[in-house]
Amino acid sequence: MTDSAGIPGGTAAGGAGRPPRSRGRRRRLLRWIGLGAVFLVLAGTATGWWLYNKLDGNITEDTSAAAELRRYERERPAHLATGAQNILLIGSDSRSGKDNARYGQDGGTQRSDTTILLHLPQDRRSATAVSIPRDLMTDIPSCLQPDGSRTAARFSQFNWAFQWGGAACTIRTVEKLTGIRVDHHMVIDFGGFKKMVDAIGGVEVCLKDPVNDAEAKLRLAAGRQNLRGEQALGYVRARHSLGNGSDTERMDRQQQFLGSLVKKVQSNGVLLNPTRLYPLLDAATSSVTTDPGLASLRGLYELVRGMRDIPTHQVKFLTVPRKPYAPDPNRDELVEPDAERLFRQLRMDKPVTVAPPEPTPTARATEVAGADVEAGSDTNSADEGTVTPQVPVPTFTGTTAGNADCR
Repeated sequence: MTDSAGIPGGTAAGGAGRPPRSRGRRRRLLRWIGLGAVFLVLAGTATGWWLYNKLDGNITEDTSAAAELRRYERERPAHLATGAQNILLIGSDSRSGKDNARYGQDGGTQRSDTTILLHLPQDRRSATAVSIPRDLMTDIPSCLQPDGSRTAARFSQFNWAFQWGGAACTIRTVEKLTGIRVDHHMVIDFGGFKKMVDAIGGVEVCLKDPVNDAEAKLRLAAGRQNLRGEQALGYVRARHSLGNGSDTERMDRQQQFLGSLVKKVQSNGVLLNPTRLYPLLDAATSSVTTDPGLASLRGLYELVRGMRDIPTHQVKFLTVPRKPYAPDPNRDELVEPDAERLFRQLRMDKPVTVAPPEPTPTARATEVAGADVEAGSDTNSADEGTVTPQVPVPTFTGTTAGNADCR
């Protein structure tokens, strides 16, 4: 059949004789849409690749510490729990760099203002952060100094290890003190801490009394406060203007602050929200120095991924059991056997629990009741077909991120 225009299967002009032209326009439009989609995908991929490389390149790798630790590999503790990880978090009081210069003169030295041993068990159902007092008297090994010389081994204040030999010396001191193998370490300075707190919009704390501490550059009213970078740094560093002025209360305050920070990150969905996660990652990666195993965005991501589903009430904070050092009450010493029981639980990847301090003098006696646990002592007896009674999980004075509410 041929229509009046001679177009097979068509109709008169003005009817269906134009579909081929319309189909051509549609094809051209689809091609442009397709090209646009490809462009957007490529642009997105390029942007994603650029962001990844930027964050990855932010991280400073501590190769010197890795080399020093390899030198002393034979004397380091063995891994006793497959899959568990121990990360040493070091807060440096370095005054170098523009972000830290306002806190005093750079004398070419730095000490560990805060040191926390973070234990992640094999099942990743909890996390235990143990503060090590900077004033703790302990054995510090011979360490390599920045100028290439070596210090003599000595019994001294814990935070001198970082000044004498940096992260490697601190790690070896912690391992000698605890018998726990340190798998990774991260060092952050004043400026880095402020950037990370600002990246999540601040952290909430509650103050019973107003604070005016010129040394910590901190002035706050009593009540509920949302602390951002500078104020947050002053709050965790302040010592003489808050509580009884002891380092004990300062560490307790740091633990409460970190608990609030963990809770805010989880409750705001930061780890699952790219628009909130990127500023935090940018601040974190540009502020930390890590061992080679963590000195990549992938390494840090794997670490965070293993922690993001831990319930806040299972993120535990405590300070290693210690008391005033007998020859000098301004220094600390370990309380034994309490400290060794704690270290053994962590070495063997066994659980610990934390609870607020008891108001009675017997608190320390109950603190470690039933803590004498060896590997496998709480398992069933296959030979006799009976169940061995469960040994109580040892309880230490501390808190959890789940208790970090402002009350």
